[in-house]
Amino acid sequence: MAGTVIYEAHPAMFLGCIILILVFGLGVLLLPYWYIHTRQTALTVTDSELLYERGILSKDRTSVSLKHVCAVHVTQGFLNRILGVGTIQISTAGDQPEFTVADMPDPGTIREAISKAQNQGTD
Repeated sequence: MAGTVIYEAHPAMFLGCIILILVFGLGVLLLPYWYIHTRQTALTVTDSELLYERGILSKDRTSVSLKHVCAVHVTQGFLNRILGVGTIQISTAGDQPEFTVADMPDPGTIREAISKAQNQGTD
């Protein structure tokens, strides 16, 4: 990964949901799975590219140059807005989104970080 990291995030774990899981006794099984699931995914915005990583033992990395990003689409349902998370789609010149990341915290902040990094690159 080249460049300065502007923003990095993993999908969110919800404290309220963790408490509910523990109360109902399913936490012993679900909490480790949930933790690993959120740690296996990362979205990093640098001054020159976006890096999307998935996986624990084997990694799948997608890198997109910021100059090729045409659109950043943020989707938040009612519950997602309350919890402060959303789904982010990164699109380039093709028909389909380059990648989609669900349950990211503060998706508006991520969109602003990408826009800021693109504007820095054009200066």
